[in-house]
Amino acid sequence: MRYENDRPIYLQVIEDISRRLIQGELILGEKLPSVRELAVQYQINPNTASRVYKEMESRGLCYTKRGMGTFITEDSGMIKMLQSEMAEDCLDTFLQGMQAIGIGLDEMIQLLRERYAKEEL
Repeated sequence: MRYENDRPIYLQVIEDISRRLIQGELILGEKLPSVRELAVQYQINPNTASRVYKEMESRGLCYTKRGMGTFITEDSGMIKMLQSEMAEDCLDTFLQGMQAIGIGLDEMIQLLRERYAKEEL
């Protein structure tokens, strides 16, 4: 994974795990790697990996069972909410970019339709 210098690494790792969860690569209730394994997997400091899990737990994305490890939440509603939040972030970025270059709503919609049609091929 390539990290952006302008954002904390732990947030970028959380975003990657969240994306994998939304895409179905990770399953509800699935055991996550240990902190050490996560650190190796993402090539990050173990303290950063620990912070990833603490933040995810505070957001309700995972839970820890003492002596057993950390697990993905079993709440499918939480995953839907996460997906909605990530979609909102994407839309915000898109809209701000389009407005910055002077593209209005009708033209945005047309561009989206054209691009979507290309992607379906």
